[in-house]
Amino acid sequence: MDGKIIVISGPSGAGKTSICNALLEQLPNTIWSVSATTRPPRSGETDGVSYRFLSSGEFEAIEAAGEFAESAEYVGHKYGTPRKPLEEAIAVGKNVVVEIDVQGGMQIASALPESVRIFVMPPNETSLRARLEGRKTEAKEVLNERLAQADGEIAIARDSGCYDHFVVNDVLEKTIEDVKRIVQENTRA
Repeated sequence: MDGKIIVISGPSGAGKTSICNALLEQLPNTIWSVSATTRPPRSGETDGVSYRFLSSGEFEAIEAAGEFAESAEYVGHKYGTPRKPLEEAIAVGKNVVVEIDVQGGMQIASALPESVRIFVMPPNETSLRARLEGRKTEAKEVLNERLAQADGEIAIARDSGCYDHFVVNDVLEKTIEDVKRIVQENTRA
């Protein structure tokens, strides 16, 4: 049996990265998909581990060659999931965790309907703002832009029908258990 793609989406600050990291630690047959991006690295991020950090020209060449399973623009930067590593991992029975926005989630749902698609939501806007401000990684304008996009992303996720599961991240440990259960019920994890 082939592996599956596990899509984790949600607005910035919803807790996606923490959930993804827990899945990778707790589910042995699960690996991380390293996305490509044109955004600059944040403190502590490593090229090839956190993301593949590319120039706009490099990204566009890969995109034009059809080498992304999905790609999208988010807050002024491009993001994409390289296709070949996904296909190779799935072929050997690995489950691949992909952390992407709703645009990418819809592309994956269309191209790979057998994928497991989970949308993580914050409990409310106040907690989302507090989480984003607590990161201290972005200028106030970027933070406000991310907050403005959150409502739209949630609406698109609900209306598109491409997400099979919606999880509210109120208590991280409980949310991790909920997401882990969803993955285990839908894969060989």
